Amino acid sequence: MLKKLFLPLYGWFGLALCLTAWATSWLRIEPFYRYSFFPLWLGYILTIDSLVFLRHSTSLLKRMRRRYLFIFLYSSLFWWLFEWLNIPVQNWHYILDQPYSPLAYFLFASLNFSTVLPAVMETAELFSTFKPLHPRLPANDSGPRLPLPILCALVLCGLVMLALPWLLPHYFFGLIWLCLIFLLDPINNFFGRKSAFAHLAARDWHFIVLPLAGLFCGFFWEMWNYYALPKWYYTVPYVGFFKIFEMPILGYTGYLPFALELFAMYQFVLLLTRQKNDYLLI
Repeated sequence: MLKKLFLPLYGWFGLALCLTAWATSWLRIEPFYRYSFFPLWLGYILTIDSLVFLRHSTSLLKRMRRRYLFIFLYSSLFWWLFEWLNIPVQNWHYILDQPYSPLAYFLFASLNFSTVLPAVMETAELFSTFKPLHPRLPANDSGPRLPLPILCALVLCGLVMLALPWLLPHYFFGLIWLCLIFLLDPINNFFGRKSAFAHLAARDWHFIVLPLAGLFCGFFWEMWNYYALPKWYYTVPYVGFFKIFEMPILGYTGYLPFALELFAMYQFVLLLTRQKNDYLLI
């Protein structure tokens, strides 16, 4: 019974780490504030994982053990891809606390980027422990495979969505938050991996748990960023008229498909590396 009432020890450590890094960041405590992003989000990840364990007697960290580190590695690779996608649209920019050499910037940024994927996946797992948000498809069921012509059409749409922001960035900047879903998710489905389109085909609307997790994390990304340094800000055409923190309010909608893109990229990497188990509850 006590297990069900109290967080595991690492959960309390994560909560303390998160709160300490938050205070360090916003109070600009030298020299630690400039390095607070990673410990803040590591603390968040450990806290959420411990809450999943509390509610479900299992968690992503408990199931993956040492393999858990790979999620951080994948996360860095994924966000560098988004940095590449931002080149034509220039929707977000960074304010640094000091000049960095190219190597130092790469290492520093990669460490911070490594928290994105585990934060979203852990949050989705926590939300899925609540019955109204638990996907109907079992975690070990990849769902129905779509007909090949439909899959090909979806991939073609993904290629078009990938090209348009480079050709007409002022008009099609929003497609960077959709193109990877249409490009990778059908490939995952074809090879029998989990996919958002399979949940859609199975009418499993509870898979909305993943976009909601992206939005939830998005709120905390923007809130914790507001008084931080280094930090980011946005220059987004047409939608920059009203902001919550640095993000235009309509920009928060991008966090919904962003979570699906992360999921598609994660499944695609597991496909390439021939790993059968994704260790996710969703």
